[in-house]
Amino acid sequence: MSKITDRLEQIAEKARSSLSTKDVAREKALRLSRETVRYSADAIRSVHRGDYEEAKARLSSARALLKEINEALIEHQEFLHTGFVFSAQKEYVEGCITLGLITEDSLPDPDELGIGYAAYLNGLGEAIGELRRHILDLIRKGDVARCEELLEAMDDMYGVLVTMDFPEAMTGGLRRTTDAVRGILERTRGDLTIALRQWRLEGKLAAFEEKLGTARQS
Repeated sequence: MSKITDRLEQIAEKARSSLSTKDVAREKALRLSRETVRYSADAIRSVHRGDYEEAKARLSSARALLKEINEALIEHQEFLHTGFVFSAQKEYVEGCITLGLITEDSLPDPDELGIGYAAYLNGLGEAIGELRRHILDLIRKGDVARCEELLEAMDDMYGVLVTMDFPEAMTGGLRRTTDAVRGILERTRGDLTIALRQWRLEGKLAAFEEKLGTARQS
């Protein structure tokens, strides 16, 4: 039995060493993923405040962290497909798309961002919620034209998402994201329709009052 015992101990030691190395890499990637999410969320808040340079800086930091994650997991590729890495990638994409569309810049490409398509598409869907928030801010400012431009972009984004009819395991739960987007679009379209009607009514009232005032003066 001593030979078996010795053999088992050798195997156990190799297993401990391998798993310990994986655990260290996983913990590092987990920490970096949390920081990536934080930087991305901060970037989105900066966008809504109109501080676009700060948003770019935060997203640049997030991108650097994602690169660190890839380096940390270069020998542990199985962790690249775990939930915490996927969430970090998705949040980063959401921030990049939100910044790109609100500043009227170009839509970032997943290959340029270095992000997988499943994470990109989920981030695209999440960004629609941020565009709704921006549209509501624009409604309060009375910027009709910009509201309609962004709503059209949201429609186009949703139109792409609904064509991605693949298994959930491949898309990272994209169907749930797409279902949520449908509701966001409907509410936003309703809010904008009501605002447009109010603006038109206010315009007609202002024109009528001006005409009435002119008539009284004459």
